[in-house]
Amino acid sequence: MIRQSDKGNLKKLGSNIKRLREAKKLSLRELSYACDIDNSKISKIEKGQINITFTTILQLAKALEISPSELLMTEYD
Repeated sequence: MIRQSDKGNLKKLGSNIKRLREAKKLSLRELSYACDIDNSKISKIEKGQINITFTTILQLAKALEISPSELLMTEYD
């Protein structure tokens, strides 16, 4: 089970991923195709509804053409 503080951090990470995707003018479907992750899973990630693995972070960063550290750059609790 995910702790309450971790849920907040997942939402912050998801918001950052969404912001970066929109800055690249990519739809969920386009990002999904680029990183081979189902678009419904990306939607859940952006909403902070699921925890993600390091491999998923790498896939998203590569598809967004950014470093994994940039993907993770946000203020966490």
